[in-house]
Amino acid sequence: MWRSFGSYWGIFGVVALLASAVYRLSPQAFGLASVPLSASHWLALVVFVPFMAYSEGYRGFHLNFAPRVVARAAWLREQGPPLLLLLAPLFCMGFVHATRRRKLTSFGVTAAIALVVYGVRHLAQPWRGVVDAGVVLGLALGLLSLLYHCVKRYTGSSPVVPLDLPQR
Repeated sequence: MWRSFGSYWGIFGVVALLASAVYRLSPQAFGLASVPLSASHWLALVVFVPFMAYSEGYRGFHLNFAPRVVARAAWLREQGPPLLLLLAPLFCMGFVHATRRRKLTSFGVTAAIALVVYGVRHLAQPWRGVVDAGVVLGLALGLLSLLYHCVKRYTGSSPVVPLDLPQR
């Protein structure tokens, strides 16, 4: 029972993190509707939003992050030790009990995102809205992808992905 709880806690924690980001960034993206846009703003919007949908939503989340999160949550359900059950969201995202490469990737991507967020906060509207519109779409697709991979995993047809667990 505890392992199932840990597995669900891992998935729920990641879903909550993504949903929180979508919720917090959406007002800036929707704020574009009340700002006059020049041709360069429209061009940036038309190019950047589909780019983020593909690169962040599809390549980043759907092909890599979401299947690994779900696979690591399933491993927790099968054989997760008590400490990892408490740290399930961090475990599922590859921050703890992972190969050195996975940890470096997880922390590196997080640091890069933090730097980009810091930079984007200093952009004036409508540029901030353009960036946030792309990010919101990418995160929303990532959230849907995570839910999709959960359904696929629990119906027995999920892709096989490396768990990136440390060697014993």
